[in-house]
Amino acid sequence: MKDYYQLLANSLAEQGNLDPSSVFPPSACKAAYKEISSWPNYKPTPLVSLTGLARAHNLGRVWYKDEAHRFGLRSFKALGGAYALLRVLQKKVADQTGVVPTSGGLRKGIFKGITQDITVATATDGNHGRSVAWGAKLFHCQCVVYVPLHCSRNRQLAIEQYGANVVRCKVGYDRTVRRCHEDASRNGWVIVSDTSWDGYEEIPAVVMQGYTVMTAEIKAQKGKARPPTHVFVQGGVGGLAAAVCASFRNLWGARSPQVIVVEPSGAACLFASAVAGKPTPAPGKVHTIMAGLDCGRVSPVAWRVLSKQAHFFMTVPDSVVSPCMRLLAFSPYGDPRVVAGESAIAGLAGLLHVVKNEKARQLLGISSESRLLLLGTEGETDPDVYRKLIREKL
Repeated sequence: MKDYYQLLANSLAEQGNLDPSSVFPPSACKAAYKEISSWPNYKPTPLVSLTGLARAHNLGRVWYKDEAHRFGLRSFKALGGAYALLRVLQKKVADQTGVVPTSGGLRKGIFKGITQDITVATATDGNHGRSVAWGAKLFHCQCVVYVPLHCSRNRQLAIEQYGANVVRCKVGYDRTVRRCHEDASRNGWVIVSDTSWDGYEEIPAVVMQGYTVMTAEIKAQKGKARPPTHVFVQGGVGGLAAAVCASFRNLWGARSPQVIVVEPSGAACLFASAVAGKPTPAPGKVHTIMAGLDCGRVSPVAWRVLSKQAHFFMTVPDSVVSPCMRLLAFSPYGDPRVVAGESAIAGLAGLLHVVKNEKARQLLGISSESRLLLLGTEGETDPDVYRKLIREKL
């Protein structure tokens, strides 16, 4: 079992010349915010101040962006998959009618005669597929979602409740992605994936642009206050981390925070890529209980951003999952209760390891004045898994 911490400074980063990638032009990020913020039931998710945690570890501030409240889907993924699906349908309708429909028009079914004959497909460990399925129901098209062997039954049911056809594969996430690609090509379906590969980058880029709604909210919630000095963000295939790097660079320029990308040690493809200096699969058998991060291959379009803009790459063991979930649910420091799923705690685990290690604190330049941000990417997306993990002993 791969169960260890690693911390690596990114030797590929062009420090002092970290211009945002063309994947995240400010105009595209602004368009994503304008669109998604117009959807029914939109509201910014909370930015929770963990004052007690900060005080206990001699830090200036710690904030936790709580995505458990996002559109009722309990995950930041609601911002990406559904948004990219909307853009796909708008293009399809425009190609046939010469008119680009609004999201409101699609929701009302004005173009249902066209959209109901369109099938989108994706592969997921749970949250991205739920977003795509929700978007398919919202905008009236067909949806097929492929899930890997270890996807929980509750996460499958959460996808099916939106009317999607779920195909359970007997393999891991990366091979499930390939199976989805093969079937979609054979059946003429449109893939709406949050990871990219050679020849397929446009839609994943739009997915990631949707994620920048979260960073725009953080900027607004901070107001005129100083920005964070450090942000600990989950790895996975790299889409969220890339969005955070580039978006904060767009929003805060030279004052943007250092970005520490944190992965489970059993699925550390970004760390492996940083070591090799190029996209590299995670070594050995890939598996982690952080289901949303159970990925063995990086997204190339995300890696192009991270290789130039991420400051550090880090791995944490699965053994920290239950203690970190419990710390947020039952704070020993008097902080507000936060319900965090197993994939939401990677950043917190990384932070706790660093701040308890004087050498790591010095490497990252963390002091009593530092302002640290955590991205709480999901809430209780599987109630059974959540209850099991928070009951485990610290």
